[in-house]
Amino acid sequence: MIVIIRQNAKQEQVDKLREFLGKLGLTIHLSQGENSTIMGLVGDTTRVDPDLIASLDAVEDVRRIQEPYKNANRKFHPADTVVDCGGVKIGGGLFQIIAGPCSVENEEQIITVARAVKAAGATLLRGGAFKPRTSPYAFQGLHGEGLRLLKLARQETGMPIVTEIMDASHLPLFEDVDVIQVGARNMQNFELLKELGKLDKPILLKRGLANTIQELLMSAEYIMAGGNEKVILCERGIRTYETATRNTLDLSAVPVLHEKTHLPVIVDPSHATGVSRLVKPMALAAAACGADGLMIEVHNDPKHALCDGPQSLTPAEFADLTRRVKAVREII
Repeated sequence: MIVIIRQNAKQEQVDKLREFLGKLGLTIHLSQGENSTIMGLVGDTTRVDPDLIASLDAVEDVRRIQEPYKNANRKFHPADTVVDCGGVKIGGGLFQIIAGPCSVENEEQIITVARAVKAAGATLLRGGAFKPRTSPYAFQGLHGEGLRLLKLARQETGMPIVTEIMDASHLPLFEDVDVIQVGARNMQNFELLKELGKLDKPILLKRGLANTIQELLMSAEYIMAGGNEKVILCERGIRTYETATRNTLDLSAVPVLHEKTHLPVIVDPSHATGVSRLVKPMALAAAACGADGLMIEVHNDPKHALCDGPQSLTPAEFADLTRRVKAVREII
């Protein structure tokens, strides 16, 4: 339920309303925009008499939110959320590019790539320390050593780091990570999402391989319901009957999500297509359709990468991509 406050309402009236609603056991979120102030009510709103609330001098309107996600709902929070990721802000017109290798392999590799992507315009560094793989025999990442190398790359370049968590038991290792990524396979790992909801740290939540937009928003709701509102959504392709690409990139999800939620939405064309030559055109399309950022895999030697080499750009290709993305954004 949301309560829309009148523009000329007195602060004393608003405070008394908040106190009254709080006594009903509701959590109240106040969202102040340029043209209106909205009081979002979370909890058992069946105890609220909407007609009584609407009759108060401070109240313009009372509306029930039908969608099951409340905190993530744009009706609840009309203004775009801007998420601060270690000093780099995403959302609300602030476009960022996250780039780096699929997996951290060694010190020379991650430092080389980090320097290259920063020089080309990336503002956050990605790299996998824990790697979920379909095959148990594939490279699973360097784990703690990978995190150490990522932090070393951050020290060298000043870029905040983004890396994926696999299990809640690993959280102590992620205390000094700027942005924690929840991969597609873990999008509905609800126990993990609950633990991430207790943190005061940005969470990059990827859409699952076969999940709907509403299911993605409900996963975001799990994190936000715990008190962590620093959520960034990522469209990374869904599994369809098409086999020409690794997944099918659902770019329509970007404007749809912007209609439904105030959270930033970025696009990962690398995992979506699985083919390096397709990453550029889909990245440009993502920028054109209103994404708040991109997540691009870059490797200094893709042919010998231990993970996802076929979809990785070289530093030179990435530099060309960032120039083109900038041009597209200037046009739109």
